[in-house]
Amino acid sequence: MEDRTEPDEATLESDDSDAGREHVADRVPTDDEERAADEEFAAEDPQERQDVARHEKEMMEIGANVKGEGEID
Repeated sequence: MEDRTEPDEATLESDDSDAGREHVADRVPTDDEERAADEEFAAEDPQERQDVARHEKEMMEIGANVKGEGEID
């Protein structure tokens, strides 16, 4: 298996075309999704914020130490 490949002309043209487009959602959020997002944003419970921060740190450490498929050189 070849380690490095070069994108073909069609891929490069597609990338260039996509780069200039506005990034938009594929659909509007449902009422439940919107409500859940508002609740998360408004969370004022310090314990909940600490739990989220702890989880984020844990996930970053897992990602930084991943071995095998998905590993970034």
